[in-house]
Amino acid sequence: MRPNARKNIIYSIILLIIVFMVYLYRQNQKPQETVEVVPDTKISFSGSTMGTSYNVVYLDEKRRNFKSSVDSLLVELNKSLSTYIPNSEISRFNQQDSLVYASPFFFPVLEKSRDIYQWSEGAFDPTVGPLVNLWGFGPEGPEKKEDASVYERLRLVGFDQLEFDQKVVRKNRQGLYLDFSAIAKGYGVDLVAEFLKQKGIANMLVEIGGELVGRGVNDKGEIWKVGINQPDEGALRNDLYAILALDNKGMATSGNYRNFYEKDGKKYSHTIDPATGYPVQHELLSATVLAKDCMTADAIATAVMVMGKEKAIQLREKNPDFDLFLIYTGESGDLEFYANEEIKPYLSNLPSPNQ
Repeated sequence: MRPNARKNIIYSIILLIIVFMVYLYRQNQKPQETVEVVPDTKISFSGSTMGTSYNVVYLDEKRRNFKSSVDSLLVELNKSLSTYIPNSEISRFNQQDSLVYASPFFFPVLEKSRDIYQWSEGAFDPTVGPLVNLWGFGPEGPEKKEDASVYERLRLVGFDQLEFDQKVVRKNRQGLYLDFSAIAKGYGVDLVAEFLKQKGIANMLVEIGGELVGRGVNDKGEIWKVGINQPDEGALRNDLYAILALDNKGMATSGNYRNFYEKDGKKYSHTIDPATGYPVQHELLSATVLAKDCMTADAIATAVMVMGKEKAIQLREKNPDFDLFLIYTGESGDLEFYANEEIKPYLSNLPSPNQ
């Protein structure tokens, strides 16, 4: 082969190599195909209401934020049921003998209150307000008032001294006073959860002041899990006694270990027994209740704290429509717990079994 022909072949090969390398370079410089990523569907927000805070978490593929609507709903609820607002519906009723409802909120709370009052045999009683105020747990502040005796205030207590229908509520005894603080937060949770449901939200966790509704699953596809606090006045919010999986239920916890004051070396609990007129004194420290809705759970938790451990367990045995988890001081002085069989599979992080 002649030298010129050999050179041409070599140049052609080199040219092909160069063209191929340029092709590879240009391919590497092209934008890579993007992998479609499912957008984050978790929405969360919080705020203030009913003298406490609220937190809402839900999953929504449309990424809608309903905070302004939830705030508006809770403002209207407060205007109806808060004794801390002088011109609220409940405040107006407490200042007069009857009330024609101005909102859709008052009657459902009265109706549920009557149900829990009856089957708790009076342990839950929203007319205990005069005694709550007397012992210093109402709007006027944390100290027993000296302007009236317990006996005088006790005469004003009794939910059966009310008459009401879907339009109006009346007092059968002058001076009767309503206080919905033991049921209103639970009702607020239900209202927010129902609002979200109407917007097509199936997976949610709604909380107001520790009362909750959990529906569906979280962003990991798991049942919502919530903590039950250590019943200790010095415990932080993340000091947990147990963890509870909330499977499409309402949950409320009531306790005597935080809301109290001391006078002359004696502790006074915010839980007032409607039967005696005095703050309760027993071994029960915390009661967590699960029910089909949070308003029911909230009211039952209060009733249970009034009753004490033994009567609370008896109430659960008669009414299996709710679940019960109690933390109490045992005979040795250590913390112990009770849980009915149906709630046990949903509990975790418990101390060593004690019964």
